[in-house]
Amino acid sequence: MDSGLEKLAKALRAEIEAIPTAAGQWHPEGKWCADEIVEHLYLTYTGTAKGFERVLAAGKPQASAKTLRLHVRTLVVCGFGYLPEGRKAPKHSTPQGLPPEQVRAEVAAKIAAMDEMITRCERQFGEGRLLDHPILGALTAEQWRKFHLVHGLHHLKQIRRLRKRAVGEDHESD
Repeated sequence: MDSGLEKLAKALRAEIEAIPTAAGQWHPEGKWCADEIVEHLYLTYTGTAKGFERVLAAGKPQASAKTLRLHVRTLVVCGFGYLPEGRKAPKHSTPQGLPPEQVRAEVAAKIAAMDEMITRCERQFGEGRLLDHPILGALTAEQWRKFHLVHGLHHLKQIRRLRKRAVGEDHESD
């Protein structure tokens, strides 16, 4: 597995294990709880894997042309490692109410399965753009991995902050 995604999976697994079951449902008004954030990540990993399965089934990359706006977005996230705040999650990655215990148990394995699908496509089709991201447009395998690392670390900070607030370790406001 990609070393960055492997570190992300370990950090996510450790943070999830530190969340008491009841604390996983706590959230400030209008925000997701830790369990919903983990489900969001889970859905992004399964969605990306399915996208790469479609690439393999089609026998060719499923990437559209990049616009200047998409190049800039990709540079910000995949180049600078910054995920801007405030963007609404695409519908397919919005929490659907999956059982939290299932999501918690499987999320790290979903990262590994996603990375395997990305690697298979990369081996078959090379280093070019392989698949469109719903916000960033067409990405290479390396850019997909970087996106998921940046995105996962962004949400890991949120999960950690929620866990601390839920169990009374932290009293900072949102």
